[in-house]
Amino acid sequence: MSEAATTKQSRTGKRPIEVAKGVQVSIDGRKVTVKGPKGQLSHTARPEVVVSQDEGKLTVAPADNAGKTGLQYQGLTRAILSNMVEGVANGYKRSLDFRGVGYRAEFKNNQLKMTVGLSHQPILDIPKEVSVTVETIDEAGTKFPRVHLESPDKQLVGRVAARIRQVRPPEPYNGKGVRYTGERVREKAGKAGKAGG
Repeated sequence: MSEAATTKQSRTGKRPIEVAKGVQVSIDGRKVTVKGPKGQLSHTARPEVVVSQDEGKLTVAPADNAGKTGLQYQGLTRAILSNMVEGVANGYKRSLDFRGVGYRAEFKNNQLKMTVGLSHQPILDIPKEVSVTVETIDEAGTKFPRVHLESPDKQLVGRVAARIRQVRPPEPYNGKGVRYTGERVREKAGKAGKAGG
């Protein structure tokens, strides 16, 4: 058995990544580029790991003499590449609900303009890798805007969603604010409810 085969490997890190149909992967030195119907992403792997492609599968292995660091980066690199393959094939989505009287969201020219009960209208620049759609939801007679984000880059979608939510996080007293779709806001009783608490 070759020495490489006996090298200790991370349990999750050594699992091969299935490359979905319609996704192309090219490896140039340490740079891995993944192309698919939803876009293109690149990642430069750390020197402690080696990325290879064989029969429609990507594998990540610790580099020779990388020791413990190689194991740590093997799992991390596998997770990043797996997210990239999934992202360019299917994209990642995140949605946010604007809950409050007169709350509005408008997207144009890569900018999201928000009316969320503040004295000014916050405007966020949205990276061009993220596509944004705004729809009006009618829930039991209450209408509110829902903003949908989509991108092949999982981390970027998460970051942009967090920035939008930060503009006006949901209040615990009346639930007003910007929340992730499906997020449960734990509403507290008002001040009067604290008596004798």
